[in-house]
Amino acid sequence: MTKYKHLFIDLDRTLWDFDSNALITLGELFDTYQLKEKGIASFDCFLTYYKAYNQTLWDEYKNGKITKAYLSVERFYGSLKNFGIDNYEMAKQMAAAYIRISPTKTKLFPQALEVVESLSKKYHLHIITNGFSEVQFVKVKNSGLAPFFDTIITSEMAGVQKPNAKIFQYSLEKTGAKPIESIMIGDDLEADILGAKNVGIDQIYVNFENKLHTESPLHEVNTLAAILEIL
Repeated sequence: MTKYKHLFIDLDRTLWDFDSNALITLGELFDTYQLKEKGIASFDCFLTYYKAYNQTLWDEYKNGKITKAYLSVERFYGSLKNFGIDNYEMAKQMAAAYIRISPTKTKLFPQALEVVESLSKKYHLHIITNGFSEVQFVKVKNSGLAPFFDTIITSEMAGVQKPNAKIFQYSLEKTGAKPIESIMIGDDLEADILGAKNVGIDQIYVNFENKLHTESPLHEVNTLAAILEIL
């Protein structure tokens, strides 16, 4: 694969184990703010509602319907209200704590560090992520990924989120890369794979759970180590 010079890689759920790290953080917040004592039957009950509501809010944020600041607090405020706890101030505190604590968690997917270290010896590596800038940079540093990446590009920097073509165009301009010499690696078929395909960038779909789909990425793997067989 000598034609490639630049690898663009997603962060959350591709390298950084978002779900595991979020689970730990939310569990700590559940205990710290004594939510069981305040009437929520269990952490699992809270988590189930929070995850669904958080996803709804992220969809609205991606479509420009709500702001980052609203999303950050509302995901906790709305979740608390669902269980009869109408406490906006506590929701603000939990939101701030989540932003502070979650990026300090360091669980990566198996062989993430080994794979990016190997790839960095042959290619220029760049992260493209839809996450909040103040969180994503901390994640990359704390988890040991930083030394292997030339550039970290967030949706806030680009002004749009994946799969919008503008974030890929912004990334190409910022890194000096050309589509023909670039490849996108990510776990999200719409945001990463179709987004890259639409601007002429090749793709590697990281399908950890072997999800069935009808799309046709250029390459598909179910482990990060398998990427080394392609690149």
